[in-house]
Amino acid sequence: MTPQHIGIVACSAEGAALCYRTICAEGAALFGPHAHPEVSLHSLPLAAYVARLDAGDLQGVADLMLESARKLAAAGADFLICPDNTIHQALHLVVPQTPRPWLHIAEVVADEAKRRGVKRLGLAGTRWLVASSVYPDALGAAGIECVRPNAQEIETIDRIIMDELVRGVLRAESAAVFQRVFERMRDGGCDAVILGCTEIPLLMKDANSPLPTLDSTRLLARAALQRAAPAR
Repeated sequence: MTPQHIGIVACSAEGAALCYRTICAEGAALFGPHAHPEVSLHSLPLAAYVARLDAGDLQGVADLMLESARKLAAAGADFLICPDNTIHQALHLVVPQTPRPWLHIAEVVADEAKRRGVKRLGLAGTRWLVASSVYPDALGAAGIECVRPNAQEIETIDRIIMDELVRGVLRAESAAVFQRVFERMRDGGCDAVILGCTEIPLLMKDANSPLPTLDSTRLLARAALQRAAPAR
């Protein structure tokens, strides 16, 4: 049996690229040297998503996701992933019309948090994500508390993500901002923190974080690899 074909619905370039690279690099452990499942990626401009998010137009976000989904299905994808946490708040509008099944990034993260025995989990991401129920719902279903940044931290993190990380700009000063936020979360009783923007892992990891991290980008890529692997 051949592996399933993975379709990537891209939103921001850096997060989608990291997810794609992870699938290709870690595929060898499951499929053999230099091997990985077939992967197709479709990307609409990030600006189109931002405009709809700023307008609070979740149906518009869903329409963009479906446009990519249909093109990926036509290219032969067996299932879909989206390495963007923020737009998962529109996934419930996508699912009734989707041509292919999806993996849900927050559910993948929640599964890993439960496996690790985490009880109180910090969240870092865009202002749109942090204001949404994407992670509180997924974590709550697993019996895990979700802790959001405070208002000032949300504004600063969002600026770093949108002005720097999505453009591939990595600054030591910005890493220090995340470290201070994660320290406060640790002191507030968090066991770990979700890197809930798919670009944050470009800047933060366990090695420089005061809290253990849950890397949503790589966790989604690994879940896709497991899904794509032929049943034995």
